[in-house]
Amino acid sequence: MKDKKTNGEIVGPEEEIAGGAAEALVESPDSAVQRLEAQLNELQDRYLRMAAEYENYRKRAIKERTEAWHKAQVDLLGRLADALDDLARFTHVDPARTDPQTIYAGVDMVERKLWKELEATGLRRLDQAGVPFDPQVHEAVSTKPAEDAAHDRMVGAVLQPGYKLGDTLVRPARVQVLTWEGEGA
Repeated sequence: MKDKKTNGEIVGPEEEIAGGAAEALVESPDSAVQRLEAQLNELQDRYLRMAAEYENYRKRAIKERTEAWHKAQVDLLGRLADALDDLARFTHVDPARTDPQTIYAGVDMVERKLWKELEATGLRRLDQAGVPFDPQVHEAVSTKPAEDAAHDRMVGAVLQPGYKLGDTLVRPARVQVLTWEGEGA
């Protein structure tokens, strides 16, 4: 322990105690061990409680995420149920007694119904020709010579449409890319 200075004099710990100070300056080893064990037990208890709280939080988060995923699937299937029912009705249509135009109109109606519901969920179809080739949303399947330099690296034809859900690419559009090879080509 350091010596203290009072009124210009240096006073040691023994003189301070003898001088009437009632505080104990040195803790006995037994009381120090007891105090430190109590602190250790308290910290261990806090650690165990925090670990248990974190484990409960983790389990709750997994459960909530699973429930949200399940709810989203149920919502999507609920949206598609009417169109699926309409499609099922076509399995019972007798093609010999039904006008092909009626079958075509019915299938077209089911497709429009499906797309209406899928677009409401944020699904977007990527099927435009004549746009610049973008490797982030297109997969080049073949190439074809471009008629002029202005059409270089443009999508000439969509061979299979792609899809995006919000900003997430579900499947790239498989396309034919136009390439300009110059005047001599």
